[in-house]
Amino acid sequence: MNIQVGQKAPDFALYDSDKNKVSLSDFKDKNVLLLFFPLAFTSTCTAELCNIRDNIALYNNSNAQVLGISIDSLFVLGKFKAEQNLNFPLLSDFNKEAASAYGVLYETFPAFEMHGVSKRAAFLIDKTGTIQYAEVCAKPSDLPSFEGIQQALAKLN
Repeated sequence: MNIQVGQKAPDFALYDSDKNKVSLSDFKDKNVLLLFFPLAFTSTCTAELCNIRDNIALYNNSNAQVLGISIDSLFVLGKFKAEQNLNFPLLSDFNKEAASAYGVLYETFPAFEMHGVSKRAAFLIDKTGTIQYAEVCAKPSDLPSFEGIQQALAKLN
């Protein structure tokens, strides 16, 4: 099932790299940018998340909470977050429930024939819990449109 603009965002409860349980419903007073990424420590994922880190003021100034989500364990994500000095939460979808709910789970990841890796995807959710931007990248090496995300975010404020 692919999530589309205008749909209600599926809620989730995942652990972050600080071992706190985080739900989408925790952010009812904020816009939320969900960034699903395949695997920590890979070049494209690092580039994507460091771009967000370097431009976090754009999201903070728009009352948006950024959440990175991957199937990596919370321990791997903790190491990745520390090494890259990321300034937003990383959530472990180790059981693949969120990626499944958002329709962004590879049956077979193109590299190394791994099963159950999330696709790179971006979802902007407004304060009412409605999807305002949805992008699922065609290839793991593609980045989401940061410009498109920012344009959608600007319309919410």
